[in-house]
Order: sequence, then C-alpha cells, then structure tokens
Amino acid sequence: MPAEKQFDVDKVLDKAMQAFWVHGYEATSMQDLVDCMGVNRGSLYATYGDKHTLFLSALRMYDETVRKKMLAEFEARFTPREAIRRLFLAFSEQASPKGCNRGCFLTNTALELAAHDKEARRIVAEAQTQIEAFFARMIRKGQESGDIARHMDPSKAASGLLASLAGLVVLIRSRPEPALLQAVVDDAIGRLG
Repeated sequence: MPAEKQFDVDKVLDKAMQAFWVHGYEATSMQDLVDCMGVNRGSLYATYGDKHTLFLSALRMYDETVRKKMLAEFEARFTPREAIRRLFLAFSEQASPKGCNRGCFLTNTALELAAHDKEARRIVAEAQTQIEAFFARMIRKGQESGDIARHMDPSKAASGLLASLAGLVVLIRSRPEPALLQAVVDDAIGRLG
C-alpha cells in the first residue's frame, strides 16, 4: 500500500510555482525547491518524478489559477474595452522599479524554454491562443455595443494586442519604467478606437 502524502500537494505546488515564476527553470535548483516547498527530496521525487515534471505541473497551475481565472473575471465584470484595459493594467501595475518584477510566468517560460522544450512550448502556445481568443471576443462584443471601433478586424487586432501584452510583460522584467509601461498600455487601448 502506498504511503499517504504528509503534505498538501496543491500548497507545495503553489510554492514551487512561485519559485519558478521568480527565478525561472534553470536558476531554480532542486535544493531551492526542497527548501521553499518544505518537502524532503524523496517526497518531491515520489510525487513529481523530476524537476522538469514539477516545473510543467507548476506552469499548468499558473495557467489554471492565474491566467484563466483573470480572463474569466475581467470578461464577467467589465465592458469589453475595460476588460482588455484591465488585463494590461494587471501586469503593468505589478512592476516595481526596485525589482522582483515577476512578469507573466507563461511569457517567462516562452523566453527561457519554448525554443527547446516541446511540452513547455505547447502549454505556452495554448495559453497565448486563449488570450488572443479573449481579445477577439472582447473586440467583437465591443463592436456590437459600440464600445470599440467597427472598422477593425477582430482577429488581426487580437493578434496585435497579444504581441503588445507579451512586449509589456518583457518590459516589466527589463525596464519597469512607469511612463514606458503606461505608454504601451495607452497605445494598445488607443488602437481600439
């Protein structure tokens, strides 16, 4: 009979997610994970197998608990234009000139691993496709209500917004200057007419 887990799998996975989100895959050692998760190395290996499997589990957790939840909340609570604006602001407002700007775990993974890690690339691409679909849906709804200009093609505009959001998230990590980040947000929202 297998031994019963002596820890809450979701709680320790969240701790791993936080570590990977801040430091990335390569810079997070197994010892870092053991320390931050509060789980012994044997339990970690027995539960997740290896660092890569743990990382992918953490990335999926981020996608489920952060990205999907955020999009659903913004779509339910705000007008289409405001939902798009809130998504951009959710990232830009977390930037701090003092550092510790985590950005988006999905975008960080795209930059670090997607070129050579097929499964990480698949998770990131699927999330990006869903963000792009969110933008297209919001644009269509906004066009129907008159909140967003009718002349733009929702699919093309959604692709442009996705690129702007990815760029914003990269800038949050490298140049968290408030005026620069605000300019990106203003430009993206301004294109909606």
